[in-house]
Amino acid sequence: MKHKFLSRKYWNTISTPMAEVVELAYKYDDIINLSLGDPDLITNSEIIAKAFEDAKKGYTRYADSLGDQELRDGIIQYYYSKYGYKVEMNEVMVTVGACHGMYLVLQAIFDEGDEVIVPEPYFTPYALQIQLAGGKLVPLKTREEDDYQIDIDSLNALITKRTKAIIINSPNNPTGACLSRKTIEAIAETAISKDLIVISDDVYGSFSFGEPFIPIAAIAEMKERTITLGSFSKDYAMTGWRIGYVLAPDYIISCIRDINEGICFSAPSISQRAAIQALKIRDKVQPGLVEEYRRRVFYAYERINRISWMSVNKPQGSFYLFPNIKKSTFTSTEIARRILEDAHVLVVPGNGFGESGEGYIRIACTVDINSLKEAFDRIENINIKN
Repeated sequence: MKHKFLSRKYWNTISTPMAEVVELAYKYDDIINLSLGDPDLITNSEIIAKAFEDAKKGYTRYADSLGDQELRDGIIQYYYSKYGYKVEMNEVMVTVGACHGMYLVLQAIFDEGDEVIVPEPYFTPYALQIQLAGGKLVPLKTREEDDYQIDIDSLNALITKRTKAIIINSPNNPTGACLSRKTIEAIAETAISKDLIVISDDVYGSFSFGEPFIPIAAIAEMKERTITLGSFSKDYAMTGWRIGYVLAPDYIISCIRDINEGICFSAPSISQRAAIQALKIRDKVQPGLVEEYRRRVFYAYERINRISWMSVNKPQGSFYLFPNIKKSTFTSTEIARRILEDAHVLVVPGNGFGESGEGYIRIACTVDINSLKEAFDRIENINIKN
């Protein structure tokens, strides 16, 4: 939108599908919302109780700008016990969710015109965040028939003198695909040989249904060139608490702390106390969450493949599915609109995740099995000729 009081850099900004679906969610009283990654599950009651107990003890003031030391220590202990990966206190910063962390990281590392290679389909906000940091997004198309693995030859072909970083996201949003160990090791080899940074968006690391999740930062020689983004939102059903973190070399952490001083200084103190408790009881909380999401995505997988004009790969991770709708002969936007208007089910068109997302839609299994059943019953009844 052009206006004299708006910066010119925002005049041509186009609202993302994510922003648009927020408004569409209120269109029908009986809508079933499978659009955003905001699950229906409530934060564990022990986490909520401990956060409020700590608030009454006085944890209502600003936290340390790097994050509550007890929380940072808990994150460090988690990575060492889970992956054998050692992180120092000055290599951790708590953020207001992983998106906030990504924004800070991109602002810290990019000079104008620096290129970042991003496997496509990709998480929608990456594009605008890269643009605002002065970077250039270079898409690396991945394919359904390859289970969305990154082709290393294609990756190498995109590297130029201006390439500074590679972003990886596994398990992936929107496809649900997980990078294999072989692929991760090949990416690491490329990053080392080409002297690149890897920004690893590990938000869904706990939700890998096949191979165990492997942080690329734990691969030999990768710690000094990896920036890890993590979050409590999905791992502990804490989306509204807005707590994430960045693991990176100390000079990057120092830089993003300074940048953040002019944004929000620190993450909410009460939310950080909740995150401390979440880590303490993770063995009690996480298994049930992971199993519930697994049940949902595999149920949705079976239902999708019974619809004549839809198909989808076997789930690998996260709670997203990325069905192929090319047999319908409609575009992603058109089919998403038909599903909304005829079935009152809200999904996200695949073209919102990059050009290669055309011909697909994203479904977030963020409602219970009964609601998923009702959603797919309605979708099956849409008159789509293929």
